[in-house]
Amino acid sequence: MQRAFLYDDVKITYSKEGEGIAVILLHGFGEDADVWKEQASFLKPYCMLIIPDLPGSGLSEFIKEKAGNNYSTIEYYAECIKALIDFENISACIMLGHSMGGYITLAFAEKYPALLKSFGLIHSTAFADNEEKKESRRKGIELIEAYGGYAFLKNTIPNLFSVKFKKEHPDKIEALIERGKSFPKRSLRQYYIAMMERPDRTDVLRNSEVPVLFVIGTEDVAAPAKDVLQQTHLPKIAYIHVLENTGHMGMWEDAEKVNDAILNFIMDTIERK
Repeated sequence: MQRAFLYDDVKITYSKEGEGIAVILLHGFGEDADVWKEQASFLKPYCMLIIPDLPGSGLSEFIKEKAGNNYSTIEYYAECIKALIDFENISACIMLGHSMGGYITLAFAEKYPALLKSFGLIHSTAFADNEEKKESRRKGIELIEAYGGYAFLKNTIPNLFSVKFKKEHPDKIEALIERGKSFPKRSLRQYYIAMMERPDRTDVLRNSEVPVLFVIGTEDVAAPAKDVLQQTHLPKIAYIHVLENTGHMGMWEDAEKVNDAILNFIMDTIERK
């Protein structure tokens, strides 16, 4: 069921399906809630799924800058998710984030650990951007400004998938690219600035008192396996799933394995009560 609430005077949309433990799925950069469609249909019999469009994505409105306020931060998006949780009167949840959604999940876990029964990084990392990555994002912002959001996503989205998936499913990649037509460049610029300026949050993993899920792709160029594997030993309780021959989009590339990994994580979280 599609729902909405007001956050900072703009409409934020989200879907809510199922009953039971609350599970919040956060999408990444250049995506919207639809990126979780395979997981949504599989998981809804087992839990209460809440899947928002982040501000400026999908059906959620863009939050304009106001004097004295900075909306181009990961922490700001985490506060938006806190407002959603309050709106739904959720006392505690499982939160899973893909890519940028993982950065938001970590920021949320840092500030509101008591609201999480467990959390997970789906093709994401707790490391901050290094200087090379920051420079790449700066160039990305320049390209977005020069050519627009759709042209930028059309060029970058295929790189997120494994070689095998690109050969076998060009139609699915094209569908994701076409959804990018709805992105205004100001939203993508705001996300890039937020990602570029986020701090290292490995301490969030190290200090976590709840289980942490890691889903890692061996062909992931955005969240390389060698980087994420360095973080898996930090939490007291870690669930680690490495997807062979999979890029940054395991939710689509290897949906069955991702679905099983998330469901097992949810069930184990419930049993730990």
